[in-house]
Amino acid sequence: MRIGIFAGDGSVSTLVDKATQAEADGFDSFWLPQIFGVDALSVHTLIGATVPRIELGTAVVPTYPRHPVVLAGQALTVSAVSGGRLTLGVGLSHQLVIEGMFGYSFDKPVRHMREYLSALVPLCAGENVSFEGETLTARAQVMIEGAVPVPVMVAALGPAMLKLAAERTAGTITWMTGPKTLAEHTVPTIVGAADAAGTGEMRVVGALPVAVTNDADRAKERAAKMFQIYGQLPSYRAMLDREGVNGPEDVALIGSEAEVRAGIERMRSAGVTDFVAVEFLSSEPVATETREVLKSLL
Repeated sequence: MRIGIFAGDGSVSTLVDKATQAEADGFDSFWLPQIFGVDALSVHTLIGATVPRIELGTAVVPTYPRHPVVLAGQALTVSAVSGGRLTLGVGLSHQLVIEGMFGYSFDKPVRHMREYLSALVPLCAGENVSFEGETLTARAQVMIEGAVPVPVMVAALGPAMLKLAAERTAGTITWMTGPKTLAEHTVPTIVGAADAAGTGEMRVVGALPVAVTNDADRAKERAAKMFQIYGQLPSYRAMLDREGVNGPEDVALIGSEAEVRAGIERMRSAGVTDFVAVEFLSSEPVATETREVLKSLL
């Protein structure tokens, strides 16, 4: 199982520094979200130009606000600059965001993603696309010198999205999804769908908050506050309910070195191919101890 680092926030220079340190520490991948802060692909262009080895990933870019031709152009630009190290993670986001903030319709989200991937995946492979669906049209080819094909992954939680990810992409990226749910639902669903479609091995990226600490109760209280929204958004709430836990703090890997190691091992046993750590506590000595434990797993 590969080990990566997820950097959730910070200035552009801070994120470049974090990527530089993640590579120096030997991690396999460095992931950025696309929420309401810096533009993830713009930052990855800078990282790709200055940090030579580590895989770069987005977890994830919402599809609705960016036409697939535009997103493919951004992704292939990062590919050209970084020597082909980008994995493009995309996702639906949430009805609250797409309708309430952007004003787009969130009707039939699986249909939207199917049409979006019908254009995005071949575009990211450098192919000419001529696609017209019910809600999306794309007739273009994106050609960027030095770019190599960019693998696409989908943030998929429910069966329909997991099936779509298996049929059209390289795999899925999960967040706030525990090992029980991964083992019993996520991994068998996507692997079974890939087998049926003949699309090959699936990559399953599992991201969770991590903290090595001797004060687990306090760390869990902090996690409950920081990640509270994920216990309220319907898609994540469904995964927490499937896991049989009350909130995000209950799937976070918090505790002693042995407890955190055991939690990461459960993710591996569940079929996760890439574990991505969200180091959510910056206070010392927790930050240092957490990073050292993660490094020891490489």
